[in-house]
Amino acid sequence: MYEFVNFYLIPGLVLGSIYALGAIGVSMLFSILRFAHFAHGDMMTLAAYLALPVVVGLGLHPLAGAAAAALMTSVVALGIDKVGYQPVRARPTIVSAMVSLGIALMIRSAIQVGYGVKTQSYTTGQITPPLRFDWLIVQERHIWIIASSMVLMLAVHLLLSRTRAGKAMRAMSDSAELAQLTGIPTERVVRLTWVVGASLAAVAGVFAAWDTFLQTMLGWFLLLPIFAATILGGIGRPYGAMIGGLVIGLAEELSTYPWLGTEPLISPGYKTGVAFAIMVAILIFRPHGLFKGRVF
Repeated sequence: MYEFVNFYLIPGLVLGSIYALGAIGVSMLFSILRFAHFAHGDMMTLAAYLALPVVVGLGLHPLAGAAAAALMTSVVALGIDKVGYQPVRARPTIVSAMVSLGIALMIRSAIQVGYGVKTQSYTTGQITPPLRFDWLIVQERHIWIIASSMVLMLAVHLLLSRTRAGKAMRAMSDSAELAQLTGIPTERVVRLTWVVGASLAAVAGVFAAWDTFLQTMLGWFLLLPIFAATILGGIGRPYGAMIGGLVIGLAEELSTYPWLGTEPLISPGYKTGVAFAIMVAILIFRPHGLFKGRVF
């Protein structure tokens, strides 16, 4: 039990929290704009690099870096939407998806030119020892990541269920045409969706870099599990994305536990394949996901 909780369950919850934040943004963008945002992972990477001077240069806490990165990434996302997505919004969704692939490559290239390709870290100087509660050992950053993710998920729930803006987003998710006919300012809803999605992506990117290290392919490597979480929860269902992210994160980490002996059930190097397997199985046997999302 000691080894299972400390080295598999807690890391699974941390990874699942990061996936959940990213998946909520993907799900919300899909439900409003009707296309898969393949640049989402690279926006996470961009945010992680934008937080670097705040955390390392100014010596502030990574949560402060995440807040600053969320603000800056939201501005970038609004600019990308204005220049890249708005001109093709009336065209078939495949066009927007292909544009997002191009934007992903441009963001990654800009990061590599501006920051270089060397691996970097938020941790400088002495490493903080883990906290011990009897047999439970947990890194302080893991407590911050899990707690902050839960707070943000609650904030998304309150936004969607208790505010006029959230109700407008839900109405537009059901039918953009009907929402426009009823007087809902659809462009304003689109901008709000970008701000929320980019902010969540930014926090997820900073958390991922904080938990591991910072490199230019960070978000791209997270994109497949995030899409798997989105599909598992139901495409266009933010609440499903929350559950889907936690399930995928736990599944990846627990798949490496030695369930049948002393060796890992699956080599840690292949645990991302677990997310891919779950995604394929859901697409085959339950394409609408756990929360009955959209099926195309």
